[in-house]
Amino acid sequence: MNKSTTFALWALLASVACTAGHAQDLQFLPEIDTNLKLNNTTRILLQAKDDTEGGDPQQFTFGPSIQLYLKPLLKLKNVTLFDLDDVKKRMVVLESGYRIITSPGAVATNRAIEAVTVHAPTIAGILLSDRNRADLDWQAGNFSWRYRNKLTAERTISVASYHFIPYVAAEPFYESKYGKWSTTDLYAGCQFPVGKVAQFDLYYEHENNTGKSPNRQNNFVGISLNLFFSSEHRAP
Repeated sequence: MNKSTTFALWALLASVACTAGHAQDLQFLPEIDTNLKLNNTTRILLQAKDDTEGGDPQQFTFGPSIQLYLKPLLKLKNVTLFDLDDVKKRMVVLESGYRIITSPGAVATNRAIEAVTVHAPTIAGILLSDRNRADLDWQAGNFSWRYRNKLTAERTISVASYHFIPYVAAEPFYESKYGKWSTTDLYAGCQFPVGKVAQFDLYYEHENNTGKSPNRQNNFVGISLNLFFSSEHRAP
């Protein structure tokens, strides 16, 4: 990407961050995900983020995951050609992880994560991703769980020599503590590759939380920096 495009991207991110910081009804969610590809079937993820998923109060989440997958599928390689996220080229991705979750005035939560994500190419170059995930939480000796299913549709768009990836997504949550589907998160965003290892994800999120009465409507703007590295040796 040329210097003018890079400057425009940083200006856009800074503008959104300032807007979110001053708006009374719009919360700002920063995130950094560092990915290390160990080989053709395994990747390590280290995540640090401000989190409000599933109707939780804003809190800090940190921890690692391991992702396992098979060899890339040719049709998926074609539809994700300019996406830096290598796992989108895999039909099925298994993930197991741990998160420590902290917030002011509350006991830390220990969370185990188990997830299965399926990727499928569709018409017009659209990629569908379906993530099924279970969060298993322990806090002050108490156990709770939730199931969440995130469906994402995205497509790479080219402008001159630059490629970006707009997407929409929906994710309902079933919470054991409420015994029902209590929250639905809706997303609209865009991913911006920068160079060979960095990809920004800028998104808007609307959340409908029916866990407690009265129902709550929350809105967020998030910026995620995704870094992609590989330990594989490449021939010169």
